Amino acid sequence: MTMNLSWLDDFAALAASGNFSRAADERHMTQPAFSRRIRALEEWLGVDLFDRSSQPAQLTAVGHWFRQVAQDLQAEVARIPGEARAIAEASSTTLRFASTHALSFTFMPRWLRTLESQTAVGPIQLVSDVQQKCEALVLQSQAQFMLAHGHASVRGPLDEAGCPSLVVGTDRLIPVSAPDKKGYPVHGLSPDGKTAAVHLLSYSAESGLGRILRELKGPALDRLHASNVLTAHLASVLRTMALDGRGLAWLPQLLVGDDIEGGRLVVAAPEEWSIDLEIRLYRDRAALGKAAEAFWFAAQEAAATAS
Repeated sequence: MTMNLSWLDDFAALAASGNFSRAADERHMTQPAFSRRIRALEEWLGVDLFDRSSQPAQLTAVGHWFRQVAQDLQAEVARIPGEARAIAEASSTTLRFASTHALSFTFMPRWLRTLESQTAVGPIQLVSDVQQKCEALVLQSQAQFMLAHGHASVRGPLDEAGCPSLVVGTDRLIPVSAPDKKGYPVHGLSPDGKTAAVHLLSYSAESGLGRILRELKGPALDRLHASNVLTAHLASVLRTMALDGRGLAWLPQLLVGDDIEGGRLVVAAPEEWSIDLEIRLYRDRAALGKAAEAFWFAAQEAAATAS
């Protein structure tokens, strides 16, 4: 008989509760099927792991020993994918990037050209998505780097996880609206804060820009009693809706600078409603392959030169 690794998860569930029915539910199977899997593990080992004469079932002396063995095995198995990727990446020249949508088509191309003038940059595998999903890719070591907006006062999951980061650029979050025929914002905030009704185009919880806006301006917005007329993940979607005159949106200057210059959008609130942003490059905490480490070093050098 060959041992099935999933039996370790079965064993851990039963060891935690001592209740076959509860452990079977936790493992999403019937109790008879679960009991057969525990018995199969015991037959493979040639010993009893549980004393079934007591309620709840208790670990035998061998069961207590195997509990630590099982935890060590599970930890070792969990390390295997990361170690395999590390070996593969040691000789790989491909860089695995995650970037928010807005930065992937506004900032990233120009920034990469600058780096390429200083060092060789190999092939890039880019995933462009909302910031929450980009962060998950880095935390799961599916992406080596992430490019996203940030703010010194607003910490995200990668900051909490201790992922190194660099400030590689700047931007500004600006409240904008479509103009009326006289060039004034259709939807705006007055200097005295007594605007009658504010129609907001808002970011969803998955948005990094939304996280920053809520953290820094949320209480002030709540006092306005503004109404959310549309919520979306992407700044590009909110830009389209703002251009259509549907409401007031906070959008990055890199995205709407041309629209403001061309008069298609206008600044719709006093200066204190704008937010200075950083553009940050995050990296995986783990050691990267040779090409990725060289890229990180080049990014550090470029950031130091620019500051």
